[in-house]
This record gives sequence, C-alpha cells and structure tokens, in this order.
Amino acid sequence: MPLLASLSLLAAALPAQAQAIKPGAMVPFDPTGAAVRSQLQAVQTDTVEQFDPVARAKALAKDLPRRWSGTYLANAGGSPLNVRLDLAALNPIGQMLVIRGTMTIGSLTTPFQGNINAKSDQLDLLLLGDTTAVGLEPGGVFQGLQTFQLSDWESPRLTNAGGKLQLTATARR
Repeated sequence: MPLLASLSLLAAALPAQAQAIKPGAMVPFDPTGAAVRSQLQAVQTDTVEQFDPVARAKALAKDLPRRWSGTYLANAGGSPLNVRLDLAALNPIGQMLVIRGTMTIGSLTTPFQGNINAKSDQLDLLLLGDTTAVGLEPGGVFQGLQTFQLSDWESPRLTNAGGKLQLTATARR
C-alpha cells in the first residue's frame, strides 16, 4: 500500500498536460524544445557534403607520385618479390582516376591499367601482360582500399590463394 500512495503523489506532481493524455490521443508537437532544435541543426549541417571527389581526382592526377616500390608476397608462401610501379599516364574522369604504366615484379616487366576512386581511395589494377612466371595468373586483379599502399592480388581461380602487394612512393616524377 505505501507504493500506491507514493505513485498517487507522483501522479499529482506531474504537469496537467502530461495527465491529460489519453491512450490513443495525439501528443502536440513543440518545436521550441532544446532536443528538437539540436536535432534540426544536426540535420541541416550534417547532410551537406563538403568533399568534391571530382576536384580530388584532378588533384591526384597532378600530385600522385609517379614511382612506387615495395614487395609482393604470395599468400601460399615463398619469398617476397621486389616490385616497382611506374605511372605513365593519369587521366581524371569524373571522380575516377584512370592510370596506366608498367609494373616490374621480380625480373618481369608488364604493362598495367587501373582505376582509383578519388572518393573512397579504392584501387583496381589489371596486369595486361603474361605474368604466370611470377605466379600471377591472367584474369586476376590487384584491389586496394588505400590506393597503392596495401593491395591484395585476387586470383581468377580458387586454387590460387592470391597475395599481398605493399608499395610506398619513391619518386615524385
């Protein structure tokens, strides 16, 4: 019984507006509340994107280092191979940057073509020559989430475990 008495005292202390709400009734909207104002401000400022991927693609075409070097290590094991990537042409198309050049893996040099998404830094790199001598099968692709810094070789077949390509910029031009 003491619980019921305290509940009735609590109900009596509530404002008249809260007591007047009946089940199924509509609660009036009060746009002057602080919570509503902060939510409206968040909607008004957070939905405007300030990033321009088209301008970034143009900037990457001008500023991206032209020579990268590092290693390729097959996931199946073996010794790492030295890699050198030379960018010959960079062409911005919208938010994409189309790249062409040559990649030297060990002692094998092959042409490549690829795309970099200027908005997400995703990389797709296709080797255009015969690279079976170094364990990279035709039809595979290098895919990266941080441009050239860390990429995975995705083989066209499940029997090849792929590998990791780690590159760092070595020359600006």
